[in-house]
Amino acid sequence: MLTPEQRVTLHGFNNLTKSLSFNMYDICYTKTNEERDAYIEYIDEQYNADRLTKILKHVADIIGAHVLNVAKQDYVPQGASVTLLVSEGPIVEVPTESYDESPGPLPESVVAHLDKSHITVHTYPEYHPNEGICTFRADIDVSTCGEISPLKALNYLIHSFDTDIMTMDYRVRGFTRDINGEKLFIDHEINSIQNYIPDEVKDLYDMIDVNIYPENIFHTKCKLKNFDLDDYLFGEKKDKLHESEQKEITQKLQTEMDEIFYGKNINKR
Repeated sequence: MLTPEQRVTLHGFNNLTKSLSFNMYDICYTKTNEERDAYIEYIDEQYNADRLTKILKHVADIIGAHVLNVAKQDYVPQGASVTLLVSEGPIVEVPTESYDESPGPLPESVVAHLDKSHITVHTYPEYHPNEGICTFRADIDVSTCGEISPLKALNYLIHSFDTDIMTMDYRVRGFTRDINGEKLFIDHEINSIQNYIPDEVKDLYDMIDVNIYPENIFHTKCKLKNFDLDDYLFGEKKDKLHESEQKEITQKLQTEMDEIFYGKNINKR
């Protein structure tokens, strides 16, 4: 692997494929069917195809991509999808900071270039049939070919969504060659996806890493540390609820979050 200080002359174009999958979850409690329907309507409006397209275009700016085509759709009864096909952007020189294992910028600047790549998002608003729990999930995939890593878009993505739980996967596939013909299976140092997340964000979350370094596969998941019931009630405030009701709702919400974070159902008694 290369350090940020090392610059290797390649034989032709950088053919490595770098893929970031960013999954976020927003959890909410709705006491009535009317509140549930209102929450789903709110989410569908907040994250409709037009707004998601703007978010993905900012991602394209951050990774220096030129948008070739946009396909977007709002679904009935809920959910949306957007796909951007992108190509090499106008920036020719790749700055050295593109190699750094550090958080990427917010979308004020373009930092590199790439080719033959895509960015997609799909949303999944849903609700528990009888527990009052609503869960909104958005899945974003950023795939790049070239020197810049899509991890440079992670900081902006985190700031674009209200996230209770985040799951991130990063993998590098294929190989490129240096000028002498030697294969390079990764062109930048990486110890953890966490290093691309700002410290002020990491302080808010409990985090778990699962990394397979020889295979260039990296996984990080995060769950908010602090819990305030008012942040999870839609149409209610906790001071309007009895203490026993607050406790019951809190348990339901925390169970939902733990099940998503740990990827398994928790037995309820």
